[in-house]
Amino acid sequence: MAEADLDAVIRQLAKQQNKGLMAAAKRRRDRYVSLATKAKDGETKERYRQIAKHTMLQGAAAARRLRISADNAADSYARSMRQAAENPSAKKPPKNKEA
Repeated sequence: MAEADLDAVIRQLAKQQNKGLMAAAKRRRDRYVSLATKAKDGETKERYRQIAKHTMLQGAAAARRLRISADNAADSYARSMRQAAENPSAKKPPKNKEA
């Protein structure tokens, strides 16, 4: 990966984090679904189901924000590298010694 562009590395890391985030959200959802099946009354079951549903919605929203943020960072890096390659930096003229 030493030769890989940094924008590709940023996207790859974000993809891995996205998978981890969604896996954690699914584990949490499954926990609330199992609590719903064990609940004694209907009100408690429905409350756990709603919590499970909202957990997945919040997890998906967080994953989407993570992906968008990583895409923006990768695009910004790639754009700045293209601009740096197109416009070589201006060298400062040497100072004249007046003495």
